[in-house]
Amino acid sequence: MAFFDKLGKKASEAYKITADKTGKLAKETKIKFKMGDLKSQINDIYEEIGKIVYEKHVKKEEISMSEVEEQCTKIDVITDEIEDLQKQTLELRDKKLCTNCFKEIEKNAKFCPSCGAEQQEEEAKEVEILEDVETNEVEEDEQINNQIEMDEIEIQEENNEDDGNNDDEISNLEKTVQVESNVEENEDEDK
Repeated sequence: MAFFDKLGKKASEAYKITADKTGKLAKETKIKFKMGDLKSQINDIYEEIGKIVYEKHVKKEEISMSEVEEQCTKIDVITDEIEDLQKQTLELRDKKLCTNCFKEIEKNAKFCPSCGAEQQEEEAKEVEILEDVETNEVEEDEQINNQIEMDEIEIQEENNEDDGNNDDEISNLEKTVQVESNVEENEDEDK
């Protein structure tokens, strides 16, 4: 019996480790897709800047820096977002960038193996970013679920109006919605 208990525990531990790694890989892949999309947006902006400059050249007009500056500002914003996403992927892999040569190194490394530069301790801001991403995903899921519930209620009300029995059923439906909203409010207050 003890053999099977140990085997079960080992299998359970292996499953948890595998599930954790799979979850991290899925998040990392999702972040990389978003980074690819953002890089594509930057390339589109580069192309737009090139068009602006070339059109001015062809028309022999002076290049307005305000048009180019606006596009450059968009690139700056997108670049900042890409850097935040890169930090998240590093955090998922328990890595960080060397402060001197910017190569990827182990998170707990005191010195960079490539350039030998001493590494400073990082703040806990990166963990907060990951928590914010996960919180936003949960909030989006809750909003979608709430919208689905509201759509179902509207469909039920329309069906009840068609049946002619809607007075008793609508009052019951309203009571149900009221009870559910009270439960959700109580859960929010408990948090």
